[in-house]
Amino acid sequence: MTVQQPTATRSLRQREENRAGLRLVGPSVVIVLALVVAPILWTVMLAFQDIELIRIRYTGFFGSYTLENFADVLTSSDMWSSLATTVAYSVLGTGGALTVGLVAALALRRPFRGRTLVRASILLPFVAPIVAVTFAWRSMLNPEYGVLNEWGTRWLGWDEPIPFLSQRSQEINLFGAHVDIPLALGTVILFEAWRTFPFAFLFITARLEALPGDVEEAARVDGASPLQTFRHIVLPQLMSTIAVLTVLRFIWTFNNFDDVYLLTHGLAGTEVVSVRVFNLLIGRGDIGAASAQALVLAAILTICVLAYGRLLHKTEATP
Repeated sequence: MTVQQPTATRSLRQREENRAGLRLVGPSVVIVLALVVAPILWTVMLAFQDIELIRIRYTGFFGSYTLENFADVLTSSDMWSSLATTVAYSVLGTGGALTVGLVAALALRRPFRGRTLVRASILLPFVAPIVAVTFAWRSMLNPEYGVLNEWGTRWLGWDEPIPFLSQRSQEINLFGAHVDIPLALGTVILFEAWRTFPFAFLFITARLEALPGDVEEAARVDGASPLQTFRHIVLPQLMSTIAVLTVLRFIWTFNNFDDVYLLTHGLAGTEVVSVRVFNLLIGRGDIGAASAQALVLAAILTICVLAYGRLLHKTEATP
């Protein structure tokens, strides 16, 4: 026979468990409020005030609130230009990183001697300090002493060195037509794809290791070509991983600052929105405009992510 505890005893024990849970969760809540919620609220407050960096110490929660900062941001041609640059940088950088990561994962899928060493070396661009890799690229691409320009002028027939990081555009001859390509922006996008493709490579490799091999073996026995096997069997099983990687990499690339700033300082047509926020804050000392620009950036990114999530949900719900 089970002896039931009195209601008062159960209620007392439940209250003690609730208090113990609050004591355990309390430090995490305080940290989140102090390091996440408070800075967001402070940024929102600053975005609605006309504040310069030199007067930030005298700013409180009660001030003269206005929409002037948002009006200036939304009507500025520089803002929309930097936003277009950011979108191009994010889309092409994310696409390049995922494509190279997928190709590398597929190329190193089958065992061979030294595969572990090759896989480990592929991760170096992602784990290396950003200051070190940007310095290496700046030195390599320098028009005066860079190794790439040395090879180009000596063996590739270049007429003169190319300033990859300081020239806005470069005219090339494409099938008889002269086309201007965004040189500095293209170089920055190439760097972003090179530096972040190991992240995609790592996740796609892990997913490939978990794929069942009997289905692919049956497809090969039935006469399917490697391309058909990849398109109809391997790729559909990788789509969920690629979708998650696309969202993560797009968000991180859209907010990226250090790569662009260390390579070009936002010059020569490479001023993404994050670099523009930094220039407004440090260069002009206009903390109100910088905060408003940051909120506009966050709103645009939130809308893009929600739209992508809605589209992905519809795609998964479709039979």
